[in-house]
Amino acid sequence: MGTVHRVVFGNCRTMKEIGDESVQLMVTSPPYYNAPFDYPNLFKDYDEFLRLIDDLSRDLFRVLATGRVACLVTDDILVKGEKYPVVADITRLMLDAGFRYRDRIVWVKPKGYVRISRRSGVVVQHPYPMYYYPDNIQESILIFQKGRFDYSYVRELSSKILEKSKISLHDYNGHEWHLTVWNITNVLPLGPRLEKGIAAFPEEIPRRLIKLFSFHGETVLDPFLGSGTTMKVAQELGRNSWGYEIDRGLKKIINQKLESNHQSNSKVEFRFRQESKKSCPSASRRRVARSAVAM
Repeated sequence: MGTVHRVVFGNCRTMKEIGDESVQLMVTSPPYYNAPFDYPNLFKDYDEFLRLIDDLSRDLFRVLATGRVACLVTDDILVKGEKYPVVADITRLMLDAGFRYRDRIVWVKPKGYVRISRRSGVVVQHPYPMYYYPDNIQESILIFQKGRFDYSYVRELSSKILEKSKISLHDYNGHEWHLTVWNITNVLPLGPRLEKGIAAFPEEIPRRLIKLFSFHGETVLDPFLGSGTTMKVAQELGRNSWGYEIDRGLKKIINQKLESNHQSNSKVEFRFRQESKKSCPSASRRRVARSAVAM
């Protein structure tokens, strides 16, 4: 049987199109709170950002199957000299919604991509104590779980599904998936690419998470779909998917990205809601130049 991929252009605070406990994995990257160069003044204040995450986490608890996993790629953010504890606050909100804190993976980007910025360069100008502000080349992959997984589920799967879901030990050991630090190159804004002007989510992150936390034929959700990278990888790996996005202008890019997979046995559906475009910001607008954060 082929896979089905449903894109809803609408508010992800309430994912009413998805049935209770019908999703086996969530992989997403929420918009970074008012990040300079990326989302300046997107949210009225930090509380508005947290309310978005709070609403999402509570409905996510409804749609996610018991024992299954939710992964959020995010990081603390510096805005106008103030550092906001995004990782800690998202963790708190997910726990309040009923999830268990399972793990945290650190995604490390190449050092060479980060230049000396206004932040780290202060020490160059003033080589004395108290002037130190480091450049950030990492993000957190927060992993939460709804209850505990019943491993008898695995024993009930067919040998065909188990074979298609098998994790390559070459990848697991050779590329160090077993560590809490993943060295993955972010997508650089170089040359012709489909997501021109969009901060593309590196495919390697959803690829690893989908292989590690879902079985062939199951369903993956990305509530901040952007250009559709999580959905594309889910399609490649034989998983179904749901995605939420408010920017209807991304429909063409999402469709092109899925069609480029040449998966003739997959079906793509687009659904549109009548609502404000500002109700659920997209992760797609995050620029790759996040490393150049001003003090």
